[in-house]
Amino acid sequence: MSNSAPDAPTTAHTYLPRSGTDAYRVESYDLDLRYKVSTNRLDGTAVVAGRANARLTSIVLDLVNLRAKKVRLDGDRRVRFTQSATHLVVQAPAPIGPGEPFTLEIEYAGSPTPRRSRWGTLGWEELTDGVLVASQPSGAPTWFPCNDRPSDKARYRIAVSAEQAYTVIANGVLVDRVVASGRATWTYLQAEPTATYLATVQIGRYALEPRHLDGVDTVFAYPPALSQPVHADFAALSGMMAYFQTAFGPYPFPTYTVVVTDDDLEIPIEAQGMATFGANHADGRGGSERLIAHELSHQWFGNSVGVAGWRDIWLNEGFACYAEWLWSEAAGGRTADQHARAHHVALRLKPQDLVLDDPGPEHMFDDRVYKRGACTLHALRRTIGDERFFDMIRAWIGDHRGGVVSTAEFRSHAARYSPVPLDSLFDAWLSSKRLPAFP
Repeated sequence: MSNSAPDAPTTAHTYLPRSGTDAYRVESYDLDLRYKVSTNRLDGTAVVAGRANARLTSIVLDLVNLRAKKVRLDGDRRVRFTQSATHLVVQAPAPIGPGEPFTLEIEYAGSPTPRRSRWGTLGWEELTDGVLVASQPSGAPTWFPCNDRPSDKARYRIAVSAEQAYTVIANGVLVDRVVASGRATWTYLQAEPTATYLATVQIGRYALEPRHLDGVDTVFAYPPALSQPVHADFAALSGMMAYFQTAFGPYPFPTYTVVVTDDDLEIPIEAQGMATFGANHADGRGGSERLIAHELSHQWFGNSVGVAGWRDIWLNEGFACYAEWLWSEAAGGRTADQHARAHHVALRLKPQDLVLDDPGPEHMFDDRVYKRGACTLHALRRTIGDERFFDMIRAWIGDHRGGVVSTAEFRSHAARYSPVPLDSLFDAWLSSKRLPAFP
């Protein structure tokens, strides 16, 4: 079987059928990037270590707006390749059999730009003075060649050289920083399995402030001028970390990084072990507390436990939205039940044309996926009781840490904690367009 073009979509990948392939899986990405902020020039070398799932005569990677210059296979063989606007196709001199490993070394360069999509622009984007990377769901190929599927998680080493005045932040643990000739090279290691859309680089004139929040090494990165509002607005993060670790289980990564840019952003952005907020989210009045809780909870729901395909995105966003309500209740605000009742009323006034367990690519980021997903979890909680509900969540996170899941797996998992059958509840909330009555 050749994969000289992206493979036909499977059930899990019908939303973005031309992103990624199931013909192989990636075990690690090793990225060496040299970037000039002043000219938006990126020169990179990516070493992609993979293993074939099928017989390969070619290897297809996603790569957008950047050009490959040289490709080597397994260390010393220069190989032929072709490139389209969205894909790099590497020809294998001899077929690679199922189960066999391979290593590609790809030199590439260009001026990275965001990828246009039905959900807006995605990927590598210039700020007023720096860079932001926000890739969900298909922006990762704007800065490195990859197998861009949420189900294909890998380890990362990311080394970025930039002008010395800038701070570079990437996923994982900072293991080295070397300064030479007016430039600094920052090297990060992310050992935990990470989806491509959750890999990120953030560059800016940031102060770095280490913290220790409920046993978790945490770093705040922000423009020095925003120090006061950042400290005020993120003061609740320590309590959130403590509560979520009680409710969901131990924080799943070695570190958590909070980046606040000097630019305003429409919405905050999650990445593996990281969340990025705009200057407008640090107003000094606590106006973004709900969003701070939402992004932190994604480290459990979406990042550690990811989705096998985008049709199951409610497992990311429904849980993160419900985490907002849980934190509100834990912090002495409105209870989760009060939030659920209010949003159920609002959902009744919206079109009843969305199926939560398969909303379609047009609606995968629709607010109804978030709110109806959260209401589904509240209905489950009311049905099985608090003790069973939170035991179920902690086991869900523990059983699937570092992996990917589907709605069918969640239904099966939840059923093991219920004293009553749950099929009718899940059929009504997840698989029917009509909004069920409040539980």
